[in-house]
Amino acid sequence: MSQIVDDVEPAAEPGAEHPDDADQRRLGERLQRLRTERKWSLTELAEESGVSRAMINRVERGVSSPTATILGRLSGAFGLTISQLLDEALDHEVPRATDPDEARGVQRGATADSWTDPETGYRRRPVSSADFPADVTEVRLPAGEEVAYPASAYAFLRHCIWVVDGALEVVVGDEPTRLSAGDRIELGEPADVVYRNPGSEPVRYVVVVVRAARGRE
Repeated sequence: MSQIVDDVEPAAEPGAEHPDDADQRRLGERLQRLRTERKWSLTELAEESGVSRAMINRVERGVSSPTATILGRLSGAFGLTISQLLDEALDHEVPRATDPDEARGVQRGATADSWTDPETGYRRRPVSSADFPADVTEVRLPAGEEVAYPASAYAFLRHCIWVVDGALEVVVGDEPTRLSAGDRIELGEPADVVYRNPGSEPVRYVVVVVRAARGRE
């Protein structure tokens, strides 16, 4: 079994309300619903994901926001991509007006949903909708930070990374690859992956994954 992960967030100021509290609560509800559907106990999910029972319980109750690494472990345990896990947790506005742009499925950047890792400041914003046949996600990783995902987080068929701005080091297994703006890399079989920003400026990149037909039961 992989090492149990239990990241702890700094305590919030008394009476303070985080702007992402609603999304955090929805993510907790989504996680609990997925666990209930599979008839898993907290212990079983902890064993499946390598995340401690205490951390899972805090996330389900909406009192803690998982780091990117924990999110990857949890999504992998359910056989979902991270975007699939987050999709019902984020607050989506469904266009209902008759504006021609909205009718064509236009999503304005100013209102786009995003999720930020409380530990590193890594931010991911979905570009594609849940109905699109692939996950397309824009990621921003601050200078000097890195995010690690276990192989279990990659329960899909193909995976492509395209760097838009900055420099990105992608470590697949134990093999590092340095990418600059305009470079892309396609990954094959699922493996542990570390995304690292070795530069002095934030890096922005796009991740495209083609999802498997169904998640693991």
